[in-house]
Amino acid sequence: MTEQEEEILIQNEFDALLRDYANTAHKQKVEIITKAFRFAKHAHHGVKRRSGEPYIMHPLAVARIVVNEIGLGSTSICSALLHDVVEDTDYTLDDIEQAFNPKIASIVDGLTKISGGIFGDGASAQAENFRKLILTMPEDIRVILIKMADRLHNMRTLGSMAPAKQLKICGETLYIYAPLAQRLGFFKIKTEFENLCFRYEQPQMYRKLEEELKRVSPALDDSFHNFTAPIERQLNQLGIKYTMTSRIKSPYSVFHKMQTKNIPFDQVYDLLAVRIIISPETPEREKSDCWLTYAAITNIYRPHPDRTRDWINTPKTNGYEALHVTVMGPEGNWIEVQIRSERMNDIAERGIAAHWKYKTGEHDESDLDHWFASIKEMLDTSDLTNAVEFMDTFKLNLYASELFVFTPTGDVRKMPTHSTVLDFAFSLHSELGFHCIGAKVDHRLVPASYELHSGEQVEVLTSNTQHPVIEWLDCCTTSKAKAQLRTYLKSEIKEKTDVGQQMVEAILMNAHQRINADSIQVLTNHYGFRTKEDLYYNAGAGTIDLSDAPRLFQTDKPGKWTRFWRLQFGSTDKPSEHIHRTIDPKKDKSIDLTDSELGTTYRIAPCCNPIPGDQVLGFVDERGTVIVHRLDCTEAEKLKASFGNRIITAAWKTQKLLSFRASISLTGIDRPGLLKEIVHVISDDYNINMRRSVFETNDKIFSGTIEMYVFSAEDINNMCHKLMELKSLKEVKRIE
Repeated sequence: MTEQEEEILIQNEFDALLRDYANTAHKQKVEIITKAFRFAKHAHHGVKRRSGEPYIMHPLAVARIVVNEIGLGSTSICSALLHDVVEDTDYTLDDIEQAFNPKIASIVDGLTKISGGIFGDGASAQAENFRKLILTMPEDIRVILIKMADRLHNMRTLGSMAPAKQLKICGETLYIYAPLAQRLGFFKIKTEFENLCFRYEQPQMYRKLEEELKRVSPALDDSFHNFTAPIERQLNQLGIKYTMTSRIKSPYSVFHKMQTKNIPFDQVYDLLAVRIIISPETPEREKSDCWLTYAAITNIYRPHPDRTRDWINTPKTNGYEALHVTVMGPEGNWIEVQIRSERMNDIAERGIAAHWKYKTGEHDESDLDHWFASIKEMLDTSDLTNAVEFMDTFKLNLYASELFVFTPTGDVRKMPTHSTVLDFAFSLHSELGFHCIGAKVDHRLVPASYELHSGEQVEVLTSNTQHPVIEWLDCCTTSKAKAQLRTYLKSEIKEKTDVGQQMVEAILMNAHQRINADSIQVLTNHYGFRTKEDLYYNAGAGTIDLSDAPRLFQTDKPGKWTRFWRLQFGSTDKPSEHIHRTIDPKKDKSIDLTDSELGTTYRIAPCCNPIPGDQVLGFVDERGTVIVHRLDCTEAEKLKASFGNRIITAAWKTQKLLSFRASISLTGIDRPGLLKEIVHVISDDYNINMRRSVFETNDKIFSGTIEMYVFSAEDINNMCHKLMELKSLKEVKRIE
């Protein structure tokens, strides 16, 4: 592309941005936007993106997302155009402030990545940058909104990135940005984040589900018209103005349901949902028209007794309002109907931007305002010197599901699902939490660990002699409670960690092992912890039994079954017996997983137990060993989000010399000889060694689990299909 062609391309994109801006209701400030464009264009002159296009095209694309999909105005547009100037060029924040104003400079500062660690050399740079972003949230939410637009454009252009970089960016997006988009009410952006991650992480499955959805699309269109025809007649008779649209599940949503329910595509019956958007004649009729629509639908179709949601009288924390009702359609399938007004739909589509648009006064505080306040309180009260712990704590604050409980005076409080009495006490005041001894729930005495349910009335009981203990961390689910408890118990946690470290080191010395990263990693893997600090703390707290630790370092030649066990959990023989080949994630962007290098170059993660044939990734630890995780492992999701630069792509290249442990579950109708037939398929037909089996029958219903050693995912999948051919077996699935 010539320089003249690039100029035309850039100018056309800027003109499109101005047209988008002109179509908004914002006060038109074209002059400052043009100035920001020229400033950014000059700053990025001559720089190309990885795709080959001029770099300025990226800030322009982010600015258009800010206008069209988030709904922000001139200050945010300018900040979007300038968001990479300080980070990638010689210009400083002072230059931005002098050329524009302090507010734009402040937003650009929030969008600029941190240079140099704030948590120490070994900390996660990704987590540090997330922390900086989140610190700005209570001050100016526009920082996080522009960052979300930046991430959305990066995801849309992810195809030009290397595979390992794609995994890193997808990991961050699924772990933080998708839940954050949902929390802020941007459901379309959240859905696009999830689908793009799915497309790059599992391209074959993504394409397969896209084709399946395309195949059933005509039938779903017919179902929509058959279902909505009688509703339209009823609403027309009532004189309600409305529009009606269909919504089909996204590929990611379908995949997620298939995984969680362990069902094939053909058994996902709720692919279709219906949305009805009401246009009330006056604002006062908004609620009544929604409920009239609800009554019209339930007069025609039978509603599901447990799947009606009133988000009109009790909106979600992110401001979402709607009536949801699931009814039995004419074809025998459950169909969800979402009923909203135009105002409610605007908030659902544009999230927090629309939320501010509809505020009626200075003191009109919503739950979203309270949530921002809770974020600030979490930041002020938490001792979050560990960046990854900070991310985990903030992630807890992105809960989606909520319950509603009442105080003794009748006030309604929203809490995350699975909240306990202790969480509720901390949500009211930290002192109530620190001295909580229990509660009266609907006038019944319950302990502090009691899990709350919607509609309950809760009176917290306290005592001045009560003080937090370390076990309380297990009784809390909310980030606020956990953060305040960790701060209060910091010295006790450190004390137990120090005691545990002494215990672990004493065991290693008695086993004649060096106290180094290798030997400690063996213990960390064996007891299933993420870090050595977790190992030390649990050892000091007495929650794990270290008496069996010495046998992990015995020098006797392992027998066949011990060898299988060690291979599965990634442990090796004495370090001196192998030449440990280290991996450098800066140079080695991928690895072939061969039998011969298991234990010397890579290890199997005990959290998800991947086997050949599973889609996997590699995480390079501090010693240069690759820890292999399944792609959909929750632990891998955290690693991608926190340590993306140490993620590499991995592919199996096994010679079927080693066995890997796997488990299956079986359910069916019991009959004589069934167990014998199951064992025959596993042992005789597939020559698979079984390690352990547990079976039971209850009222003629048979269930069981079998642990076994297999060479690959293909082996276990073929065997499961063969088992399903047995009469009486109703479900056979691999346990993840």
